[in-house]
Amino acid sequence: MFILDLTYTNPDRADGVRADHMTWIKQQFDAGAFIASGRKVSGDGGVIIAAGGTRAEVEALAATDPFVTRDVAAYRITEFLATTTAPALEDYRQQAG
Repeated sequence: MFILDLTYTNPDRADGVRADHMTWIKQQFDAGAFIASGRKVSGDGGVIIAAGGTRAEVEALAATDPFVTRDVAAYRITEFLATTTAPALEDYRQQAG
């Protein structure tokens, strides 16, 4: 599982790209790649929880975000093992190595 921590690099341009970014987000939910996303309360970006795939695949996917392709934001990606989850997320629970 992955945490995609998005931070605006050009926040003044974010509003002009947001609709395309949200279309991209919806496509990833529809494909089953994302299980949660939202804006940071600080207003300087957003956070996405991605399930499945390899780190390379998630990095490649993040690189297709319109916020990235249009130089509005950058991602910091953290991989983790979701060994404990809420019952509703049991299908995403992972085993430690």
